[in-house]
Amino acid sequence: MATKPTYHILLCNSFRAKGEPKGVCHKKDAVDLAQYIETEILDRGIDALLTTTGCMKQCDDGPVMVVQPNNWWYKTVDSEETVDEILDALEDNEPCEDRLLFEA
Repeated sequence: MATKPTYHILLCNSFRAKGEPKGVCHKKDAVDLAQYIETEILDRGIDALLTTTGCMKQCDDGPVMVVQPNNWWYKTVDSEETVDEILDALEDNEPCEDRLLFEA
């Protein structure tokens, strides 16, 4: 039987119901960052599953990444450096306060 991962990371990729990307996140390389995030969680041994999503309706602050079950919403996740900051904090099971979209 499969085990549930500790974290579920959701990364907005701007896709709409008909499949076409609109909005901001995909224009700011969220699609390319997905591969980087996947590689990093594997290299770091973080027990997480990454899922790319449709629009999360936070375009002004995109790309947006959400870590569940903690419900940590991160804004402007647009570089490998930003991903590293968030994953560094996640390794300590803490939010990356500087990148939070909403107050923790």
